[in-house]
Amino acid sequence: MTDVLSSRQRSMADRIRLRVTAPLALYREGLKVARPFAGALLRRRAGAGKESVERLGERRGRAGVARPDGPLVWLHGASVGELVSLLPLIESLTRRGFWALVTTGTVTSAAVAAERLPEGAIHQFLPLDVPAYADRFLDHWKPDLVLIAESELWPNLLRRARRLGAPIGLVNARMSQRSFARWRRAPRTIGALLGHFDLCLAQSAGDAARFAELGARHVVDVGNLKFDSPPPPADPATLTALRRLVRGRPVFVAASTHPGEDAAVARAHAVARVRAPDLLTILAPRHPAAGAAAVEAASLQGVVAQIRSSGAEPDRESEFYIADTIGELGLFYRIADVVFMGGSLAPHGGQNPIEPAKLGAPVLHGPHVRNFADIYGALDAAHGAAEIDGPDALGAAAGDMLADPHARAAMGAAAEATCARLGGALNRTLQAIEPYLIQLRLGVG
Repeated sequence: MTDVLSSRQRSMADRIRLRVTAPLALYREGLKVARPFAGALLRRRAGAGKESVERLGERRGRAGVARPDGPLVWLHGASVGELVSLLPLIESLTRRGFWALVTTGTVTSAAVAAERLPEGAIHQFLPLDVPAYADRFLDHWKPDLVLIAESELWPNLLRRARRLGAPIGLVNARMSQRSFARWRRAPRTIGALLGHFDLCLAQSAGDAARFAELGARHVVDVGNLKFDSPPPPADPATLTALRRLVRGRPVFVAASTHPGEDAAVARAHAVARVRAPDLLTILAPRHPAAGAAAVEAASLQGVVAQIRSSGAEPDRESEFYIADTIGELGLFYRIADVVFMGGSLAPHGGQNPIEPAKLGAPVLHGPHVRNFADIYGALDAAHGAAEIDGPDALGAAAGDMLADPHARAAMGAAAEATCARLGGALNRTLQAIEPYLIQLRLGVG
């Protein structure tokens, strides 16, 4: 970072008066006190497979690599969905010569980052929001621009980034009705948190209105970056082999399922195969460790399940196949005739349906989709997706669609067209942050 830009940041930091409410002060002091216990927490999580053992230092703010010379944009997405939504933005920034520091918080997202980040992007785990860790992380990276995806509001990291003077933007910003109702009971605290942001680029008009009412500045509805994200990749050789294995069979994929939904999918399989003989159901749980529970759920329906992580392939004898591996949804979406998106029968809030929809797959979902209400609403209205209310209804709907190729094709085409129609958020996001990028390139304030 140039001396001119450093001076600009110091000057900006001097002008900033950070608001601190009592809850935020208590939060900060509490995490200072909790710091000695952080190591034990991280080791316990690593033992459960929720942290990378080799990279625990990053969670304490210790950088895994040196900071490169030149302007650096820090982009943060909590997990896989947020990371994928940021990929087109990351690719655009790196093509223009900016370094991209990309942080996430989960092991699964780190695996996706390793596979899909472009040259010029560096992945690190987000440090815990302990003040000392936040200071260590930001003192090393000194980002020139910060872009946070959706609604990740970590008070200590935001406070430290604001003191560095780097402009901060909330991109693809999302605020559910439930979160909005909670934050309205603490207006000064949410106002203080949102006060760290120079701009807020919202996913929808509803999100924009909620952020503006809570005190965000420079709020703009730019649309949802997820519609501009590429479909998940698939290894061509593996895809060819998989298509050969399932050729001629109806394929029902249940993606990103949550605890309890494995039993619902097993029941749906039993119902659907009445109308779709030789049905292959592929269940891809949100958390790969859930594969064992899915085996048990299938057995209760009298169905023998096979597990991908054990080396099994979905051969002609397979009926219920559990894809308990990471980063392979792109394979299964491409061979699916019908997709059920998980997290929607369980009261989780739904999972993002855009990836299968962009690949032309008809989408079924349950009623619990509050996290993606606008997206599901658009797909349902265009008849590219349909809501079901339970396991039997899921099986009946899947069976009907598998038995009717014309209706299935029309639904898949509607899903794909809806995604294309709702794109464009990437260009609008780039236009909104262009003034900051120009300043970084020129090295002036």
